[in-house]
Amino acid sequence: MTARFTDKVVLITGAGSGLGRATATQVAGEGAALALVDVDEKGLADTAAAISEVASGAKVIQIVADVSDEDAVRRYVDQTVETFGRIDGFFNNAGIEGKQNLTEDFGSDEFDKVVSINLRGVFLGLKHVLAVMKEQGAGNVVNTASVGGIRGVGNQSGYAAAKHGVVGLTRNSGIEYGQFGVTVKAIAPGAIMTPMVEGSLKQIDPDNWEDVGREFVSVNPMKRFGRPDEVGHLVAFLLSDQASFINATVIPIDGGQSEKY
Repeated sequence: MTARFTDKVVLITGAGSGLGRATATQVAGEGAALALVDVDEKGLADTAAAISEVASGAKVIQIVADVSDEDAVRRYVDQTVETFGRIDGFFNNAGIEGKQNLTEDFGSDEFDKVVSINLRGVFLGLKHVLAVMKEQGAGNVVNTASVGGIRGVGNQSGYAAAKHGVVGLTRNSGIEYGQFGVTVKAIAPGAIMTPMVEGSLKQIDPDNWEDVGREFVSVNPMKRFGRPDEVGHLVAFLLSDQASFINATVIPIDGGQSEKY
């Protein structure tokens, strides 16, 4: 395995499961020191255990934090810098799916909750991490958007609005911070089998969610769900110096779904 992250520090939000865990294990296996952030303390511990299986000597800290709370965001950034001295890569990934409803039936409180985590949380992470990277004169950021950030997603007003906002923040921040040696890009995952996607399917039909999933991916040219590790490989590349001239853009990883529809 290559060692693209030797002597590098990577900060990951939403690290307790799914794409965050897959990316954490990937970059740890390539030498990264890691700051893992999530609201789920057990999830963080499970991710740390998974890292120990692929990189037994990896330096890892676990930080329980709500990404929509600016004090908590400031704390996870400060704790990372105090522990490791810098932040080389930031996977700004934490998010929730929210409930599914027609726009007219979508609760205002639910909308605020989804936007608070999926958009405000990304903004706050950018705000505080980019200041560190600007001072360093280097750094790579990857935000988690979605195919729902580049096209419509029925029955998910809050999610679609937030992910479209993540795309805008990505492009804007990349334009602003490229002059300081910092890149900002986003991934737009499609149907990746994570606990969050499983939860969305169970909202539709709790008893037959696997059948719903098969129907859902039938519109994908590859006719299957993506795997978290497939996304982890992409994010690791984008966080590495190999992607140092990719900036202010969004990269789909969806099996071709967004091109077909």
